[in-house]
Amino acid sequence: MSERPIRRDFASRPADPEHWIKATDVSTERRPGAAFTARLTIDVTPDLRGRIKVAAFRRGVTVAEMLRDLLAREFPPTSGDHP
Repeated sequence: MSERPIRRDFASRPADPEHWIKATDVSTERRPGAAFTARLTIDVTPDLRGRIKVAAFRRGVTVAEMLRDLLAREFPPTSGDHP
């Protein structure tokens, strides 16, 4: 049986922040109209998670939509940022 080659560049990090944040390979769109998306994982308490889910349900949106809107309001683009 042949062994798989080891990919040494798997965990390599780009030298500058722009390449660290933005991926060069954009995969299949998950949301209509989305030019680029990235997954963000955070740890929250079970109680907070429950409150977030209830708030999203009451607003008639998904948790992801609600949190994207919240983050967009909290961190608006500044001059020099790319859309």
